[in-house]
Amino acid sequence: IIVFHFLLLINSPQQFDMYLSIIYQTVFDSTLPASFNDLLPHFLIEPDDEYIVKNKPVTLTCRSTPATQIYFKCNGEWVHQDDHLIERTVDPATALPIMQVKIDISRQQVEKIFGLDDYWCHCVAWSTTGTQKSQKAYVRIAYLRKNFEEEPIGKEVALDQEVLLRCHPPEGVPPAEVEWQRNEDVIDPVTDPNFLVTADHNLIIKQARLADTANYTCVAKNIVARRKSSSATVLVYVNGGWSTWTTWSACSAVCGRGWQRRSRSCTNPTPLNGGVACDGQNVQKSACTATCPVDGGWSEWSKWSACGADCSMWRSRECTQPSPGTGGKDCQGIDLQSLNCTSQQCPQKTIYKKDLEPLLPSLGQTASGVEDVALYVGIVAVALCLTLLLIVVVLVYRRKKEGLDADVADSSILTTGFQPMGIKPKNSHLLTIQPDLTTTTTSYQGTLRSRHDGTNHTGTAKFSLTNGPLLDPLPNGSHHTLHNGKLTTDPAEFMTRLSSQTYFKTLPHDVTNTSYGTFNFLGGRLTIPNTGISLLIPPEAIPRGKIYEIYLTAQRKEDLRLPLAGCQTLLSPIVSCGPPGVVLTRPVILSMDHCSDACPENWAVRLKKQNYEGVWEDVLMIGEELFSEPYYCQLEAETCRVFSEQLGRFSLVGESLNMAAAKRLRLVLFSDAYCSTLEYNIRVYCMDDTQDVFKEVMQMERQLGGRLIDEPHVLLFKDSYHNLRLSIHDMPQAHWRSKLLAGYQEIPFYHIWNGSQRYLHCTFTLERLSLSTCELTCQLCVWQVEGEGQSFSLDFNITNPNGMALAGPSAFQIPYLIRQKICSSLDTPCPNGADWRLLAQRLKLDRHMSFFASKPSPTSVILDLWEAQHFHSGNLNQLATVMADIGKQEAMIFLVSDGEC
Repeated sequence: IIVFHFLLLINSPQQFDMYLSIIYQTVFDSTLPASFNDLLPHFLIEPDDEYIVKNKPVTLTCRSTPATQIYFKCNGEWVHQDDHLIERTVDPATALPIMQVKIDISRQQVEKIFGLDDYWCHCVAWSTTGTQKSQKAYVRIAYLRKNFEEEPIGKEVALDQEVLLRCHPPEGVPPAEVEWQRNEDVIDPVTDPNFLVTADHNLIIKQARLADTANYTCVAKNIVARRKSSSATVLVYVNGGWSTWTTWSACSAVCGRGWQRRSRSCTNPTPLNGGVACDGQNVQKSACTATCPVDGGWSEWSKWSACGADCSMWRSRECTQPSPGTGGKDCQGIDLQSLNCTSQQCPQKTIYKKDLEPLLPSLGQTASGVEDVALYVGIVAVALCLTLLLIVVVLVYRRKKEGLDADVADSSILTTGFQPMGIKPKNSHLLTIQPDLTTTTTSYQGTLRSRHDGTNHTGTAKFSLTNGPLLDPLPNGSHHTLHNGKLTTDPAEFMTRLSSQTYFKTLPHDVTNTSYGTFNFLGGRLTIPNTGISLLIPPEAIPRGKIYEIYLTAQRKEDLRLPLAGCQTLLSPIVSCGPPGVVLTRPVILSMDHCSDACPENWAVRLKKQNYEGVWEDVLMIGEELFSEPYYCQLEAETCRVFSEQLGRFSLVGESLNMAAAKRLRLVLFSDAYCSTLEYNIRVYCMDDTQDVFKEVMQMERQLGGRLIDEPHVLLFKDSYHNLRLSIHDMPQAHWRSKLLAGYQEIPFYHIWNGSQRYLHCTFTLERLSLSTCELTCQLCVWQVEGEGQSFSLDFNITNPNGMALAGPSAFQIPYLIRQKICSSLDTPCPNGADWRLLAQRLKLDRHMSFFASKPSPTSVILDLWEAQHFHSGNLNQLATVMADIGKQEAMIFLVSDGEC
């Protein structure tokens, strides 16, 4: 037994101490009352899980009764007795012994088991009857990482929309608790039920309110630390809405045709925080007719009445032609007129002799005198009437003669094919513009039939090609030479002249996309270069005697928002020709590109025209034309020809009838003309396949300094509600890499179909690993989601058309080592002349022999001159041939490898 104890003490001192304790406890238990010897120990306090914060140790506690001994066991090993803090008491109610034991666990102890299971401890209690084990208590090192696994991202949302902000807190022990803050104030979903924090720590705003516009922060915390995420800004915007229309205003005209208007405001609601403004017009105009006041007018005089007893007769008229109305004036003048009768018309009265007897002496003397006076008065009245009539006739004749003379004089300028036309304001047409007599013009390409020149037997006369005025006055002032064609006046002057006219509703402002000219009945053509837009004015379309100054312009999309509904899309440019309202005797032909797939069964194509009030109206359905209407359209594969008897603003709009309908897109690739950094950008434009849009993009890229790196490609874009995806593949990974995080880029469907943006494009940012890399080969893939796609191969150089700087070996054709070998071989004079002198002769540089000879290394100077002459077109094989002709074995040095050079 002594030997056993000795070996136990040497091999396991800890077990030896426990063995002694058990012996001591056995002796101690023998002193307990016999009635408690059969009780097992039970735990009053068991150790709980603990976390070590930083370097502070934790304490585990275990209390049991009746217990004779308690020891801790951690990770399967007994804790040394000296590490236990023991406290013994007695339960006063039961007189049973109570034993409490505590141990401290340090951070170093826990870190020793790194890589194993969690650090755990439990305690074992002994009594005279047996033992009991407590629950395991895990001891872990508490921490909280700094970086969030997912942080909230700011959003712009519409009013009443649901908002989801994601947050995945940093890794930590114990797991971090999450709370949300709005502008540094803690969000409490209990007090504000509009907020909801999910089990995975995300924040949901059920219905976004204006007050919810704020900075939101996700806060994670545990017993170790407290971390804040970056703030996410939520902007709640309000899209504008129209108020109700006001009542129509009173008619602007007091009499006749006028206008009345009504308005509405974008205040229901007012757009806020970048919300979309109301789409449409805030003012509407409508034609109205005001009842004019009618002034009264006299009817014809009635017939004269019979001569009355008082030797007078009467006639009357009425104010009924027309009757005065609506505040009009009454008739001015008399409505009853009387006239004395002659003695013969007076009614005879029976006169008795007894009545005349007192008057006979005087009556006999005056009867003949009255008849003579009446006769003379009648003759004078007739003479006066004839005199007045003669004066009136003379005045009318002279006035007509003066007007005729003016017309004939004014029309003398049009003797080579124009009908006579007066230039007096009262006779001029409302839409006739007089020609600019100081404008230099090109000649009209054609002939004119002369109606006055009898010396020309062929009946034709060609226009002069001189750069004289539009109408050159001849010395005698009776004949003029007429030039017709496109004006070359200053665009600003032309716009000023147009703005002074009152019959324009809108004027073209973009003079770069505008063509204009002066035309007469001979017609002509207007063309906007590089746009596919032209206007043909046939002969006799303009009435004879009229001269029109006509313009043609391609409108920019952002200047005019064409209202589109449903599946409608713009298929052509918006083209204006004018002035609107001119009188045409036959239709003109407007030509413009379109981008439909030319499958009539897939489209309902309409020709739209903007009316005077600015409203777009459907004037023609393609395929349902009526020859009696003023419009007709011929739709070709890529071009639309519109026959119109009226000038104005036109566009072609298509409505897809099924998902097979497609519009043609033109894919155009641009890049920086020269790249001096490692980054290199490729811009891919997706535009309607019309020449006017391509011209605008070319002009914009020219201003940005870009260059076209590939031929344009055509892609059919279907009405399938799927976006357009673009990606770049097959780049040489040893020289290039993409800086895009995603594998592809997308252009939303409605951006392309609605044409809401002019220059729709994606930019691919690439990075070359070295500045010396100038070649780029890759594949550009473009496809519509769940649709067909196309792949284009790109292969081009990065050059600098404006100049470039090259340093080092890349600046020379001849490698440096080869250059040194040539110089060492040819600088030494050779008796047979096979040295640098022969090289200069073969390179046709022998006239500079004296200059070369003055240099320490003539060969080096010769090679410098060759480099300067042949940098772009130099051929090392030709130089090698020259070396072979000289008889030098150094011709083979041009075949050395790049590694050797």
